Amino acid sequence: MEFDVNMLRSLATLISFLTFIGIVAWAYARRNNADFEKAANLPFEQD
Repeated sequence: MEFDVNMLRSLATLISFLTFIGIVAWAYARRNNADFEKAANLPFEQD
């Protein structure tokens, strides 16, 4: 198997896509919901 620049580009695309899917799965995980709700309400808190 010859390793050329196109193989490297394909591998980089695949790794980027898997990273993106991982971030989306993390963002929509139910266990993070409470933390995100707390962070979303930070601008509205009074000193």
